[in-house]
Amino acid sequence: MAEPTRYAELARQLSAVGAVKRELARNLSSSCPAGSVAALLVVEEHGDLRIGRLAELLAVDMSVTSRHVAHLADRGLLERTCDPADKRSRILRLTPDGRSVLDELQRRSTALLAERLSEWTDDEVGELTRLMARLRASFGDVRARATANT
Repeated sequence: MAEPTRYAELARQLSAVGAVKRELARNLSSSCPAGSVAALLVVEEHGDLRIGRLAELLAVDMSVTSRHVAHLADRGLLERTCDPADKRSRILRLTPDGRSVLDELQRRSTALLAERLSEWTDDEVGELTRLMARLRASFGDVRARATANT
């Protein structure tokens, strides 16, 4: 186990990561807020799902999820169809336009990271990626476990 002072410094560094996240968010399209992008990413990763499951995966309240879904559906990035198993429920599906938006946002984020980390070696970027995935896995993020172990 690391020394307690290391954890205090880690906490300060993690707090400062907010600046990186804010710059990445500014790089996004103004018509698609970060929360909506997160919803698109979850639907892309998990495929068709109900709004309740989306809220669970995003770890946010159903009302917040509903607003994001309405925003995305109004812009044609998500479609809501009747669930054949329960006509009261809707199934969310990424549209081709939604996939295009995600592709563009991925391109922008990758370009920004490549620019800002241009002096980093491939090994350094790989090590940071591996350690961040390990950190996420330590906090229960199942999706991060595969990356952390590579």
